Amino acid sequence: QVQLVESGGELVQAGGSLRLSCAASGHTFTTYAMGWFRQAPGKEREFVAAISWTGGSTYYADSVKGRFTISRDNAKNTVYLQMNSLKPEDTAVYLCAGGGARLPVPSTGGYHYWGQGTQVTVSS
Repeated sequence: QVQLVESGGELVQAGGSLRLSCAASGHTFTTYAMGWFRQAPGKEREFVAAISWTGGSTYYADSVKGRFTISRDNAKNTVYLQMNSLKPEDTAVYLCAGGGARLPVPSTGGYHYWGQGTQVTVSS
């Protein structure tokens, strides 16, 4: 059974940092790009960041560029999202996605598998 399990979300003050993790099991995602998306209440799911299967290519939404960093450890079948300088508008459920293209894709249609998400809340 394929599983993507996110962790690391919590309540943090504006300006703070968090590191999210996404552990994959039941499938080898090392040959696929991985992505992070987020969804706030009443809003559509939006792209945050993606990384190629080698980790050599990354892609970010303009809203997080310069503040967030995506990385992966293929030996651990895990992808990370380091989030710095957090803002209240970053508050959302953050979801991990994988299993599709090998290069980063900034859309939900590029991924076959999804995690359940982890809540990130940034207070002002």
